[in-house]
Amino acid sequence: MDTIDLAAAAVRAARTGGGAVIVTAGAGMGVDSGLPDFRGPEGFWNAYPPYRHLGLDFTDLANPRWFEEDPAFAWGFYGHRLHLYRKTAPHAGYALLRALCSRFAVHAVVTSNVDGAFVKAGFDVDRICTIHGDIHRLQCTAGEHGCWSADSIDVDVDEETFRARGPLPLCPTCQAVARPNILMFGDGGFDDGPTNEAEARYRELVSALHDDAPHVVIEAGAGTAIPSVRRCGEGFVGHFKNSRLIRINVREAHVDNEHIADRVIGVASGAAAALRAMAVGW
Repeated sequence: MDTIDLAAAAVRAARTGGGAVIVTAGAGMGVDSGLPDFRGPEGFWNAYPPYRHLGLDFTDLANPRWFEEDPAFAWGFYGHRLHLYRKTAPHAGYALLRALCSRFAVHAVVTSNVDGAFVKAGFDVDRICTIHGDIHRLQCTAGEHGCWSADSIDVDVDEETFRARGPLPLCPTCQAVARPNILMFGDGGFDDGPTNEAEARYRELVSALHDDAPHVVIEAGAGTAIPSVRRCGEGFVGHFKNSRLIRINVREAHVDNEHIADRVIGVASGAAAALRAMAVGW
């Protein structure tokens, strides 16, 4: 039996055995939708050539200091990403997962992606835990004024310089510059209120699960560079002894945790292709 068949069998066992399905997703989940792969500086610079000349990579740009030092520069990067995510349609794998989740009494999504693709694909917002925030939500750079929707903003970005032109998004309460409600690197100003609420809902859901049920985690596109999502799935499987983890990853389908290695099914594939193949048998 190949890995696709094993994965489909694990999903069937969870569905027929009264288990839950947990979908976890990292940046690789969005690649099949046409989103750029930021793996390594070259991948990032291919998507954003002007930053190559400045010697800045994704880690450098995803830093809250730019909103203090040069807000137009900061919003050039995040404004472009906001436009990109708004116009990008989720690939077919999202619909397959949504249809699968509808067949389970208990399901949830945990993702480090800030693109809002699971919401756009029709998943229940209350079942989605976005552990790194959401680009479609804004917060005040001055703090203490909560978060609000980014739906009404439209940032004009110069495609040559990747700097924002014209008015920048402002806090409606104090008129300070707004920023995306995204957890950046070295970010002490992230408003984690919405994320904490989502994580609390997820923990409550998990705490109510039966310990011996055959639960399944479907992880897609979660790498080792920032292993938050991988740790989530591995921790779940480590806790529920009859659960299985299906790890879909083009380059990193392996597992290093020897305590759960026999319950991890590694599928070396892109997300859309793997989910399409698995759906035939689940």
